[in-house]
Amino acid sequence: MPILLSLFAVAAATAQEKKPLTFADLMRFRTIQGPVIADDGSWIAYALKPDRGDAVVVARATEGEDHYVIERGKGPQVTRDGRFVAALVEPSLEALEKAAAEKDEAKKPKNGLALVATAGGEEVRWQRVDSFAFSDDGRWLAVHHLKDEKPAAGAEQAETPPAAGAEQEETSSAEGAAAGETPPTGTAGEPPAQPAGETTAEPPVEPAVEPASEPPAGAAGEAEKEDEKGGKDERLGATLVLRHLDDGSEIALPYVTAYAFDRGSRYLAYAVAAPGGEGNGLFVRALTDDGSPELEVTAAAGGRYTHLVWAEEASRLGFVAAIDDEDGEPGDGTLWLWDGEARQGRAAATSEAAPEGWFIPSTNDLVWSKDGARLFFGYKPRDEKVKKKDKKTNGDDKPFDPYDLDAILDQRGVDVWHTDDPRIIPNQKKEWEEREKDRTYRAVYHVADDRAVPLADRVMRQVDVADNPRATIAYADVPYLKEITWDGWYRDVYWLPLDGGERRLIAERLRQDEPSLSPDGRFVAYYLEPHWYLYDADAGTSRNLTATLEVSFANEDHDYPQPAPSYGVADWLEDGSAVLIYDKYDVWSFPTGGGEPARLTGGLGRSQETVFRLVDLDPDRDFIRAGETLLLLGYRDKKKNDGFWQATAGEVGVRPLIEEEKRFRVVAKAEEADRLLYTRESYEEFPDLWIADSSLAGRRKLSDANPQIADYAWGKAELVEWLSADGVPLQGVLIKPGNYRPGERYPVLVYFYRFFSQRLHQFNEPVVNHRPSFPLYAGNGYAIFLPDVRFEIGRPGLAAVKCLVPGVQKLIEMGIADPDRIGLHGHSWSGYQTAFVVTQTNLFRAAVAGAPVSNMTSAYGGIRWGSGLARQFQYERSQSRLGVSLWQGRDRYVENSPLFYADRIETPLLLMFGDEDEAVPWYQGIELYLALRRLGKEAVFLQYRGEGHHPKTYANKLDYAIKMKEFFDHHLLDAPAPAWWRDGVPYRGE
Repeated sequence: MPILLSLFAVAAATAQEKKPLTFADLMRFRTIQGPVIADDGSWIAYALKPDRGDAVVVARATEGEDHYVIERGKGPQVTRDGRFVAALVEPSLEALEKAAAEKDEAKKPKNGLALVATAGGEEVRWQRVDSFAFSDDGRWLAVHHLKDEKPAAGAEQAETPPAAGAEQEETSSAEGAAAGETPPTGTAGEPPAQPAGETTAEPPVEPAVEPASEPPAGAAGEAEKEDEKGGKDERLGATLVLRHLDDGSEIALPYVTAYAFDRGSRYLAYAVAAPGGEGNGLFVRALTDDGSPELEVTAAAGGRYTHLVWAEEASRLGFVAAIDDEDGEPGDGTLWLWDGEARQGRAAATSEAAPEGWFIPSTNDLVWSKDGARLFFGYKPRDEKVKKKDKKTNGDDKPFDPYDLDAILDQRGVDVWHTDDPRIIPNQKKEWEEREKDRTYRAVYHVADDRAVPLADRVMRQVDVADNPRATIAYADVPYLKEITWDGWYRDVYWLPLDGGERRLIAERLRQDEPSLSPDGRFVAYYLEPHWYLYDADAGTSRNLTATLEVSFANEDHDYPQPAPSYGVADWLEDGSAVLIYDKYDVWSFPTGGGEPARLTGGLGRSQETVFRLVDLDPDRDFIRAGETLLLLGYRDKKKNDGFWQATAGEVGVRPLIEEEKRFRVVAKAEEADRLLYTRESYEEFPDLWIADSSLAGRRKLSDANPQIADYAWGKAELVEWLSADGVPLQGVLIKPGNYRPGERYPVLVYFYRFFSQRLHQFNEPVVNHRPSFPLYAGNGYAIFLPDVRFEIGRPGLAAVKCLVPGVQKLIEMGIADPDRIGLHGHSWSGYQTAFVVTQTNLFRAAVAGAPVSNMTSAYGGIRWGSGLARQFQYERSQSRLGVSLWQGRDRYVENSPLFYADRIETPLLLMFGDEDEAVPWYQGIELYLALRRLGKEAVFLQYRGEGHHPKTYANKLDYAIKMKEFFDHHLLDAPAPAWWRDGVPYRGE
């Protein structure tokens, strides 16, 4: 009888076993992207994007079960009242792959747009769409098309818009759905991960589009001339369709380059660039007027109008106007202001009135203060104006002279690297493209005074935008640019009056922590290691806020060779009477007028090792009000789970709302309703969307992105604790195999970086990439170990060994790990650690090192090509943690370099690099490969052509993921050796 029971139990266990993940399964898993909620909290919308395949956008009511699906949708937006949802519609993956194979850009399919009415599901679609926007009141939709172009031979004619530029289809979102598609309303389940077929569009109907006006005279002829030349004027605008969402009527506005609705939904501003420059101008359409509501603000032949921006709390529009020269380049600009109340515009600031040697460039940065009283913009020095390259002549101007030195030198290509350059040349090139080419120096225009005040200069280049009328914060980094190469970033910080008054130096050589300005502009809180200080502009003095407190406000887990940063400023009270600052656990309130600070969280954070942080429910507001109810996220530092808590501004103490063995993240709060959109997750639970009120009552799950999780042997995560070789307490996450049987030992894959124990309740992103997919390995018989590593300055490699080895030994002692089947995987920083660890121990049966530094002596003198920065700062002050220069500590560089101990490696090693790695020079992989080759070690080096720090093209991501698993399967599961590992892959011309 016991034998029969035993057999029955085994049979039952076998029947209950779940299936392992495959790479094809992994590709089908979906992530939620771009979730949004209507201001009234009635509807949400989000994209479901599989790792490979076509996405969908889901619009879902927060009450009831109504929902709609937009096939191939992305970037959804919802009107404030939830009546409409719109999303761009991407071409299918199949169409994109075919176009990529043909390598014909003209045949590449373009995005469209879908608009869905949530009351009934009627859907309207447009093709060839660049962007779209709803008006703030949800009554209007602006659809900006791509520029017209002749269809390529063989291209689908459906991609070509009609003359009015408003090609559209009207269907119900239920119509045309293939069998098995989710209907427009009904069950709460998500649309299937793999639709049965594509949505079949209805034949296009004639759009009821009314042209706003006739094209400018001669426009058609100019366009034809442009075509005859075989060229295309990049300045030309494209059709903007304005749709009235109440009645479906539309107006087409031709040649629009930019557009913007005002916050009150009274106006649509748009800029026009027509063929030949005739008809160019900046126009405003009055959305509440009948008849002909088009208003011309300013217009000129060849005019260019850029950076349209409306004030948030006033009906005021700002933009920059300029006239293009004969080469199509913008001339000096003028800052314009248009007042929606008076319906009048004026030139607010001109280049002629700018400080001597400066002008207003067309490429600018315009930001309003919230009240619309001040418009921030930028000046530029004339000697920093980008010069146009001289056009090449056809040789008719003068006879060819083979000995003309100037003509020969015009063709030279040389960069001059000077040791006194503020930035090294590669960094200059990156900064040029990303910042310097279009850098402007902030100024402010005061509307009431009709006065422009320059703020920034060539040394104090950064000036923050402030909403108070008094002052802002400014920064000077120029004196410290050279030190970036080896030491990091520094800035001098100033209190800067907005009326043109004298700037005041607050502090010198501040590092990365951001100073914070009080809402009234009087106070600045700033961090100078290891304390917080408060500057009072009225008194002109600073005082130390934290010196008398026993707790640290510097990062307590900091292990880098530079002063520890802070935990940051939480917020200010509206009247500036107190600033809220974080320590590791608690939120402190410091009265700006003096007096004792108080812990808003009552010290509960530190006493219970719970990290409290305020949840920002109104990103548009930079203060909190006394007596306001605050939402806090509480993270148990030792247990790794989250909870929500409440506090009251100005009072001490917190109130628990919910706490679970989960991880929570707030997505957004509805602006006009007590609706909070958030996610909940664990290792086994995908972070789906949930809705509740701000007290977390009435919690309801709204999405179910991946119900198929229940079918797979996903594994279970638990916390493990041990001591490092130096007796330091450590934690890590153990993921047991999906069909784990107590008493059995399993192969273990160790994956690490620095701190990973916080991932205990974090869902592992279901994608194919350069990282091992935890559930894929867990379902295929592996345990996964995610250990914390605490580093030592000067000995980062050895510190990793002293944390990892005892952690693995702990798993062996627990009876989980098979001591003969332990694998190690790391990438980038942990790729280096992996390469170093296997020089110090033979504990690991196999190891994968992605993008590792192998020789710190040569890497120290390398370049991070993604930023153009020298790598020296990384070793002296940052992640590599050596703390000295190569000449101050040669031994440290050698002792921490795997290359110099490669003769000790007995672990089979798989190396991977992209040969265009922008972070770690890929020759670091070559150095280690050649050493292993010379020493006769067992290793393979995977070089992915054209890839950066990790593979990004899907074929390369998949290839690496498969090879990684084959490698571990061979060494840890005794699977046959893959041919590429056994025999290599000889080069055969591709």
